[in-house]
Amino acid sequence: MNIFFKGLYYFVKGIYYAAYNVKVEGRENLPDKPGFIIASNHRSFADPPLLAVTSGCAKFSFVAKEELFRNPFFGWLIRRLGAFPVARGKGDLKVIDESTDKIKQGRNLVIFPEGTRSKDGKVGRGKTGVALIAAKSGVPVVPAGIVFEGKLHFRSRITIKYGKPVMPEEIHVGDEPLPHELKEIKSRIMGEIKELVEGEDGRN
Repeated sequence: MNIFFKGLYYFVKGIYYAAYNVKVEGRENLPDKPGFIIASNHRSFADPPLLAVTSGCAKFSFVAKEELFRNPFFGWLIRRLGAFPVARGKGDLKVIDESTDKIKQGRNLVIFPEGTRSKDGKVGRGKTGVALIAAKSGVPVVPAGIVFEGKLHFRSRITIKYGKPVMPEEIHVGDEPLPHELKEIKSRIMGEIKELVEGEDGRN
C-alpha cells in the first residue's frame, strides 16, 4: 500500500467514524487474501467509502455513474479513490472487463448489483452484471448489507453486515455463461444480501 492510499484510507476512516455511529458485523467473513468482490445493497452516496473503511480494504475499486466524472476535480478525486465510470442503461461490457482487471491487480471490487440507490431501504432484484464479473473473475463474492433508518444525518446509526462469501466453486458455469446461469448466480447473491438487510423473511 503506497503512502497516498494509506494516508487517504485513514483520513476517510476518521471522518466516517466521527460523522456516523458505525457498527460492523461479520468482519471475520472477509477473505484474508485481497482480490475479491463485495456485493452490497445501495443506500446512499456514502456507501463505497463505508464498505472500504469497515472492511479494511485500502485498495479497492468501485463503479460510479459517468455523470460524476464530468467535474474535473471531483472526477480526479474519485478516480484516486478507486472509481471508474459506467454508462448506466447501456450494458457497458467494458466495465465488466475493467472490473475483472482490477481484481487481477489485487484490488477488492465493491459493486452494487441494484444499480441505483434504494429510497425505502428495501433490497431490489439486482442485475446480472455482478454474476458475470463473479463468473469471469473466479473469486469469492462477499455479500454485504448496509442498514440504517431514514436518511443519513450526523451520528446516524449504521450497521454494516458481511455475510459468508459465495466461493468460486459454488458458481458452476462455463467460459461463456448462459443467461439463465447468470440469473441463478445473481439471485443467489441478491438473496444473501437481502437476508443480511431484511432478515430471514427477506428471502421470501
